[in-house]
Amino acid sequence: MKEKVVLAYSGGLDTTAIIPWLKENFDYEVICCCINCGQGEELDGLEERAKLSGASKLYIEDIIDDFCDNYIVPCVQAHAVYENKYLLGTSMARPAIAKTLVEVARKEGASAICHGATGKGNDQIRFELGIKALAPDLKIIAPWRMTDVWTMNSREEEIEYCEKHGIHLPFDASHSYSRDRNLWHISHEGLELEDPSAEPNYDHLLVLGVSPENAPDEAEYVTMTFEKGVPKSINGEEMKVSDIIRKLNELGGKHGIGICDIVENRVVGMKSRGVYETPGGTILYEAHQQLEELVLDRATYEMKEEMGNKLSQIVYEGKWFTPLREAVQAFVESTQEYVTGEVKFKLYKGNIIKAGTTSPYSLYSESLASFTTGDLYDHHDADGFINLFGLPLKVRAMKMQEVGELAK
Repeated sequence: MKEKVVLAYSGGLDTTAIIPWLKENFDYEVICCCINCGQGEELDGLEERAKLSGASKLYIEDIIDDFCDNYIVPCVQAHAVYENKYLLGTSMARPAIAKTLVEVARKEGASAICHGATGKGNDQIRFELGIKALAPDLKIIAPWRMTDVWTMNSREEEIEYCEKHGIHLPFDASHSYSRDRNLWHISHEGLELEDPSAEPNYDHLLVLGVSPENAPDEAEYVTMTFEKGVPKSINGEEMKVSDIIRKLNELGGKHGIGICDIVENRVVGMKSRGVYETPGGTILYEAHQQLEELVLDRATYEMKEEMGNKLSQIVYEGKWFTPLREAVQAFVESTQEYVTGEVKFKLYKGNIIKAGTTSPYSLYSESLASFTTGDLYDHHDADGFINLFGLPLKVRAMKMQEVGELAK
């Protein structure tokens, strides 16, 4: 019997061309695995295309809820944002995909997993670290790094290769944006975005929503509830997390929320420019943080900011299945015990504007915060506090004066 390889299959030109290439160069039985993280209509017609291209079988594995509950929610709770802008849409999905590829490979008794990520990008790292962590015995095939065997360097060459193998597919050689989509976001690279001095052509580029200029002239109020850091409802309607993200995508896209133009530092060392649309995710991050401001004490909030930054780096670099990620996530989860309450905000032309936050665990005390003297605060207490808090500054200033006098 032939050895089996599981191919991470999107149905695009690259992974379609890889099917006959694997059979021709390695004599593998190719089993395609498309992991549904919320790509929508991109999944239409995949089974026929995979079989037509020479695959013996196609799995379409729906992991949307797993992706939302076990990968997105921890990052939201941590407020994990890479380089202050990127909400990790692609990064969060890759370990979930790698885990599913390994599960299918085990089920099929495959000896290898193949992916179509390029040798310049982050995804090759994320896929392969996930596979190595979960199945160190499986071989990994990365065609774009095998330049002695993979000789196709353009869409035209890939189309020609498919045609030679009797695969006639509805692809053309015209260049377009390179996109990655899931329920959380859609990324765009290529065309004018390759020039950092060029303004993105948003009218041509955007998929999930509109630019702020084209958003409605009227603001829209939204109310959300959270329970222990997990979103539970929108405008009074309880939903599972995936449906909350879908609804927030709709609302955010309508109002031009969550468009991010970033030049980021890839793991492999180069800078790349891209535009991310994350309408629902941007709202969810902001709403969660709005509630945390009310219920977390200062010291915990400061440490959690550090942990959020650390988690963003861990996820971006593909190190999800590591003890460090587990430890950071455990800390973050411990901070979410009292992140319960309701947040209200309005959406208006790319902005998320606070409109009130309540929680039974709020640490905000009106009597303390107001200018009126309350029972818990005596203004005179500030004298001693400032004297002690400023003592190092005062001692240093006195010493500098003394040194200055001696120097005269």
